[in-house]
Amino acid sequence: MAAAGPLSGLVALLETYRGRDRVVRALCYACQLGGGTLLSRADSALGRSLLALSAQLSHCRTVLRLFDDLSMWDYSRQYGLGLQEEDAALRWLSVLNNVADQLYYPCEHVAWAADAEVIRADSRKWWMLSTALWGASLLLGIARSLRILSQLRRNREKQSKEAVRQVRMQAQAEALTIVSHLADFCNAVHWLPLPGVLWAGQSPAWLVGLLGTLSSLIGIYLAHLSGKGGPA
Repeated sequence: MAAAGPLSGLVALLETYRGRDRVVRALCYACQLGGGTLLSRADSALGRSLLALSAQLSHCRTVLRLFDDLSMWDYSRQYGLGLQEEDAALRWLSVLNNVADQLYYPCEHVAWAADAEVIRADSRKWWMLSTALWGASLLLGIARSLRILSQLRRNREKQSKEAVRQVRMQAQAEALTIVSHLADFCNAVHWLPLPGVLWAGQSPAWLVGLLGTLSSLIGIYLAHLSGKGGPA
C-alpha cells in the first residue's frame, strides 16, 4: 500500500500532456548524461545506445510541440498586456517573454519540416532562430524572477508571520526557476549553430545531459508544488 502513492502519482503525471512531456524530457537528458559519461571514458555500445535513445526522445518532443501553438496563444491572449500587474517592469518582461515563446514554436516547426523534407528551406537558419528565441525567453524569465525576488524582499517586512512563510516559499520557487533557466540557457548557447560564439558547440554530451537533467527535475518539482502545468 505504501508504494501505491508514488506509483499513483507517476501514473497521474503521465496521464497529462504536460506531465508526460516533463517525464520524457527528464529521461531524454538522463540518457544523454549516462551515454555521454560512458563515451567520455571509452567507446561504449551502451553509451551510443543511450545517446540514440536520447535523440529519439528529443525528436518525439519536437513533433509533439507541433500542437503547442494554440495553447501558447491562448495563454498569451489571456495575459494580454499584463494590465493586472502593478509593476510595469514585471508586466513588460512577461509580455516580451510571451512574445518570444509564441514566435519560438513556428520557427521550430519550419526547421523540423525542412529536416523532414516536408518543405524546402534552410533548416539551419530556422534552428538558429528558434534556439535564439528560446535563449531570449530564458533570459527574460531570469530577469522576471529576479524582479519578483526583489519585490518579495522589499515587501517582506510588511507581512504577517503566515504571509512571510508563503513569501519564503515563493522566493524559493523563483530561485529554483533561475537555476533551471540558467542551466537551459547554457544548453541553448551550446546548440546555436555558430561556432566561435561563446561556448556554442563546445559542451560535451555529458554536460548537456547534466544541465538538462537538473533543469528537468527542477521543473517537475515546481510543477508538483504548484499542482498545475505551465503554458509551454
